[in-house]
Amino acid sequence: MQDIQLSGNGERLDVLAAGAGLSRSRAAALIKDGCVKVNGVIVTKPSFKTDEGDTVLVTVPPLQDTALAPEQLPLSILYQDEALAVVLKPAGMVVHPAAGNASGTLVNALLYHLEGLSGIGGEKRPGIIHRLDKDTSGLLLVAKTDAAHIHLSRQLAERTMEKHYYAVVAGVMKHKAGIVDANIGRSPRDRKKMAVLPTGGRTAQTVWTVKREWTDRSLLDIHLITGRTHQIRVHMASIHHPVLGDTLYGSKQMPFAPRLMLHAWSLTFTHPLSADRITITSLPDAVFGVPD
Repeated sequence: MQDIQLSGNGERLDVLAAGAGLSRSRAAALIKDGCVKVNGVIVTKPSFKTDEGDTVLVTVPPLQDTALAPEQLPLSILYQDEALAVVLKPAGMVVHPAAGNASGTLVNALLYHLEGLSGIGGEKRPGIIHRLDKDTSGLLLVAKTDAAHIHLSRQLAERTMEKHYYAVVAGVMKHKAGIVDANIGRSPRDRKKMAVLPTGGRTAQTVWTVKREWTDRSLLDIHLITGRTHQIRVHMASIHHPVLGDTLYGSKQMPFAPRLMLHAWSLTFTHPLSADRITITSLPDAVFGVPD
């Protein structure tokens, strides 16, 4: 049990409590559960407005064990400290447990391998900051505390976190570099797919640079400005250069590839504790043909 004492300042109670290193949703949940007192009286409305000088006491209960099971799965941890970890997700591994994938996921592996996990949202679990598709390999940033999760998620939302991918796409590009700037949303024809939409959807920008060319394919370094679901795959398919190995957005006429040829190889972020700017890199398998 941890008690955090705060001073009222005219803000909503959930906003004030969130300033103590909790997420807004976690603060609201604690308030609704009767864990917050204002001037000695329990307040259960997150929207309650505090007055200047109010004494606010937030009682944070002990972390609950997650229902998810730790699993001793192979996992490469490239960086780890008390706040976060950067791991290398292999192609074919699902990130989050869900129906049909209750085990064998990255989260199951993280629960086993991470040291000093203090939990997210009241549970002893890791906080995945950004997503990678099952068949995409590469770097994933993981928060180990609520405070780190808030800080890193804000960087992602404000686009100060920089992510680069290597992709091998079908065909030879007409130019050496370019940008795809096209909104992405759920496909009206197939609800399992995303699509470039002429109206609606969410803004999405993908910057690409040619790193190597063959007669029937190109290696691209891709910088994501936004992070929409399937963004690289959808954008590259929309300009008729689908990612090789993509059975969802590609075509049967594409050159053969042994896997989805997409790898998150570089990640740059600001450390939530030290404020240092950190870059972690990991090159893909030799099959990508990344030049030395």
